[in-house]
Order: sequence, then structure tokens, then C-alpha cells
Amino acid sequence: MSVNHSWDTITAALQRVSGPGRRGGEWLTYLCPVHEADGRRHHPSLGVVYNRQRGRTVVRCFAGCSDEEVLYRLGLGVRDLFDRPGPGALPRRPGRAGAQVQLADRALQASGLSLEVHRRDLGARIGRPHRVATYLYRRADGAPAGRIIRAHIPHRYGHAKTFWQERYGEHGWEPGGFEPLPYRLPEVLAAVRAGRDIVVCEGEADTLTAVHAGLAATCNAGGAQGWRPEHGRMLAGARRVWIIADRDAPGYRHADRVARSIEGLVGRIRVVQARDGKDLTDHCNAGHHIPDLDPVPVLDDHYRGL
Repeated sequence: MSVNHSWDTITAALQRVSGPGRRGGEWLTYLCPVHEADGRRHHPSLGVVYNRQRGRTVVRCFAGCSDEEVLYRLGLGVRDLFDRPGPGALPRRPGRAGAQVQLADRALQASGLSLEVHRRDLGARIGRPHRVATYLYRRADGAPAGRIIRAHIPHRYGHAKTFWQERYGEHGWEPGGFEPLPYRLPEVLAAVRAGRDIVVCEGEADTLTAVHAGLAATCNAGGAQGWRPEHGRMLAGARRVWIIADRDAPGYRHADRVARSIEGLVGRIRVVQARDGKDLTDHCNAGHHIPDLDPVPVLDDHYRGL
């Protein structure tokens, strides 16, 4: 066993969830699994360094995510930061988070997909960002709470997507995040009361594709890593929820996280994916209909049987 056991444990988990790290001076940097491992382009903001004197690995998100949240997303605990357990520490037992990370990974392997996050090289930036969409998030009473701005940055071989959040305050719109609300919340709550099926997508664009197809659909702000238990509680009472997973590692893990949050709160859960392409919009653009969505191996079998 490696002497630097904590380093091996942390970096292996980050490699699996966020992709390869980048060496920069003292720190090895990764995409933060809380707010950056969503398949979008980011400047890695999670630093990892080994403290040899204390026999521990230091994890720090320079954007402010807590160590506990980062470790939870990796299926690990605080004790995994240390080479040796401290005095009086209890033996570590496999936790629920670790089991569910394994479930999503098994689904990826069954589908022949990579466990890592891969990003296409778009080449050099050749232009300034330009807005392409604004998505309004409202509270249950319809009052505005926040909005997501989507912009594209031209590159030599395509464009990079970037997003930022604004919240609605006393003086109008201002920079910053807002409370965890499902997209199109008033419409979703009305659909739950009417006994309609609810569709959960990974992003706003796919949600609007589902809405245009006549479905009651929603998503969360912040991409694949942004779903919170609060989102799930707002779907309580739904007859059936269809989770449409993007066909990649962040998409499967997002679908798993959504399904976990609504266990016992809704009647039935299905986890499906595009027949062709990566997401629901690709699926529809390829000429397929909503009933043509395919079950996600492992995940659909697991959650539909609950």
C-alpha cells in the first residue's frame, strides 16, 4: 500500500469524476466536482496538495465550495483526507454516497461510456462572448427569483458555452446565485396536482424541447452538479417522473442524483436517454419521438423496481 494513501484515494476519485488533473506549481488542479464537472468548459478551481508533515491531503475549492461537499460528490468522507485515522476514529464503512457513485459508474460501463469527462479541443478563442438565451426561474407563486444567462464564446473549431446567474433583489437584477428552485416551478406544481408525468432534464434547453413536445418538464440551475435535495422535495406527490440522462459521465451521475432525491416521494421513477446523440434535443433532431427514448442500463432497472 502507498505511504501517501490519502493522496492516492483523493486523486483517483477526482480522476474518475472530473477527469485528469493539471500540474501548476504546488497544487494539482481539477474541475471542482461540485460546480464544474458538468461537461462545460471551466478553468479548474479545485486544488489538491499533499501535506507530508501531517500525513494528509489538502483539498481546496478556490471558488468557495466546502470540503465536505466536494468529498460527498466523490463518494468519500473527511477521514479519507488522512493517511492514518486519528485517535478514536471508527472504522470506515461504505456510505450511501459511495454506493451510488458506484451505481452510476456501473451504468456507464454497461453503456460502454467513459467514466471520465472528455472535452473537445475547440482551438484558440477568436471572438467575444455573446448572449444566446436567458432562462427565468420563478418561485411557486410565479414571482421571479433568478435567471440563467447563456452565452457562446467563438473558438476556431466551434464555440464554448458559458453560463452565469443573476438574482432578483430589491433593486432589480444583480449578480449572484439564488435559492435552489426547479425551472418552470409553477407549471411543474400544477402538473403534479393534475397527475401528469414530470420530465427532469439536465439543462434549460432540453427542458424547453420537452415543453415544446407537450410535456411538463423541469431542470436545475448549475448543470449536472447543481441538483439538490430541495429540488427533489418540490416534486413530491408526482405520479411518475422521467429522468432524461445526457449520454455521458456527468449526465448519468446527474440522473442518479435526481433519482436518489425523489425516492419515496413520487409514485414511479424511470431513467431514460436519447436513442441517438447526447441529449433530448439531439434525440428529437434525429427524428425520434419521446416514446422512443431508451432505458439507461442499470439505473432504470434499479429505480423503476423501487
